Amino acid sequence: MTNLKGKIDFTLFISVRNANPNGDPLNGNRPRVNYSGCGEISDVCIKRKIRNRMQDLGQKIFVQSDDRTDDTYTSLKDRADGCVALQEEIKKRKKANRDECCRIAAAEWLDVRSFGQVFAFKGEEVSFGVRGPVSIHQAVSLSPVDIISMQITKSVNSEAGKESKASDTMGTKHRIEFGVYKMMGSVNVQLAEKTGFSQEDADILKAALKTLFENDASSARPEGSMEVCRLYWWQHDEKIPAVSSAKIQRGFSYNKEVSHPKSFEEYEVTWHVDNCVKPEVYNFV
Repeated sequence: MTNLKGKIDFTLFISVRNANPNGDPLNGNRPRVNYSGCGEISDVCIKRKIRNRMQDLGQKIFVQSDDRTDDTYTSLKDRADGCVALQEEIKKRKKANRDECCRIAAAEWLDVRSFGQVFAFKGEEVSFGVRGPVSIHQAVSLSPVDIISMQITKSVNSEAGKESKASDTMGTKHRIEFGVYKMMGSVNVQLAEKTGFSQEDADILKAALKTLFENDASSARPEGSMEVCRLYWWQHDEKIPAVSSAKIQRGFSYNKEVSHPKSFEEYEVTWHVDNCVKPEVYNFV
């Protein structure tokens, strides 16, 4: 494994067409929007998709979805208990070395050494937390989005003998007509050194971002309704570059006059910052 060469910044542009990219459970599962009317996708949602893609790429993942488990464990505690080296250290109880526990957990699971993880389970005397080097911002659309709501009915009974509910139960589905979302992230070198996040791990992260929506289709997000449009990837040579992440992200410009966009190209997205390393740019549309 090769040590991380330097800090990494990245930006992903995502298009959504007739889909619900991230429903708000406190608002009837409507697509998330901010007070400006721009759509949002939470960082938790994005990390879930990245974990799924890392898992598809053959990596060991600690926080797995119940419908995507690739081992026999049914909970995080069971999965942690299944790591022999980690349990041997935890069994030392008060004499357990928390730094060693962090090292073992990070070496075992890619998502732990990427995003970090808190290990605190009922009945365990030893708890510890891993702080990950990969930070992900929530994705925000470049302009306000239009939410379309559709009334639906269910034409069958879920259970036999239930007379209180008719078969034509009403419901509602929501979707975004079209929107382009910008997601930002970075990899901190100092934290990468602590968790063992390597240059090879960074390449896996890049591959996961390129194919973020593979094997992610659902009723709310039909196949092809969500697409990665463009990825910018800055590989710095320094641990702390002269140009900050904030300045890099401010370097983007796009056509703000677009009122009802129908494609990513209409925004004419460009980037320029003086005295900054040039990014790798991957176009997918």
